[in-house]
Amino acid sequence: MTNALINDNQLKLGVFGLNVSNGCAATTAEGHLQPTWQNNLDIAVMADRAGIEALVPVARWKGFGGKTNFNGTCFETYTWAAGLAAATREVAVFSTSHVPTVHPIVAAKQATTIDHISNGRFALNVVCGWYEPEFLMFGAPVMEHDALYAYAAEWLEIIRRLWVAEDEFDYQGRFFNIIKGFHQPKPIQKPFPPIMNAGSSATGARFAAKYADMVFTSIAEDADDETTARISAQRAVGREEFGREFQVWTACSVVCRPTEQEAIDYAQRRLGCGRQLGSRPTPGWTAGPWRAFAQPRLGWVPPDRHSGADC
Repeated sequence: MTNALINDNQLKLGVFGLNVSNGCAATTAEGHLQPTWQNNLDIAVMADRAGIEALVPVARWKGFGGKTNFNGTCFETYTWAAGLAAATREVAVFSTSHVPTVHPIVAAKQATTIDHISNGRFALNVVCGWYEPEFLMFGAPVMEHDALYAYAAEWLEIIRRLWVAEDEFDYQGRFFNIIKGFHQPKPIQKPFPPIMNAGSSATGARFAAKYADMVFTSIAEDADDETTARISAQRAVGREEFGREFQVWTACSVVCRPTEQEAIDYAQRRLGCGRQLGSRPTPGWTAGPWRAFAQPRLGWVPPDRHSGADC
């Protein structure tokens, strides 16, 4: 089976953050996401049937406190992906992995297992991490920024080598010492499953250009020129320094209700409740613009996604 992430659609769509409480919205408004397994399963199956390309979870170990304890209830993303991979047929299923919390040998084995469960539909979102209270639970402080990306580079190099090497190998790095590393079976996808990364600093953007097949970035409303220049510069680094191309992914919140006015009213309530909690103007993870839509009627035909900008 071909991973939906490399299908012919120029505009690809995904569902993000369905594994965590409140999803991507830090709000007390009614109707926010409750991350039960049944809700996750229902959303995943619906997205799969609708032709959505990706299911991307948030890696979270501890909530942010306050009235909502935003994302405080959360499913671990490798086992989450394994469960949804068995319940779906075509959608790509991601795990999101904080590199300091999972040893690369364990991550490689878990990822390969999910790739087999999904028949080649797995992808890995590599996250360096930033939320210190989570890492303190693991007994270690957050590393210095550039050191964390150096750690992630070794982590990912070991995983990719495990995915392709037929013989045992040694790896001696700054952070890892692998003696006679070995991994079987190999992933179904060749040479290995696709990688996503959302590095945005100068160091992070370079890391993504070197290693990621999908670069996840923020797009500010009314900042088209800045966004175009930033993405073009990152693409140039990928092409000129590493001989690589990558997809560009971003986030946008969609509020869907039976009528457009109902959607607008709910979006305003949701934003208002978020502001009351002292969160950002767009509460939660999605830095992109909000869009309100009426629910499609029976017989509605989705827009053509085979043409347009590369996304």
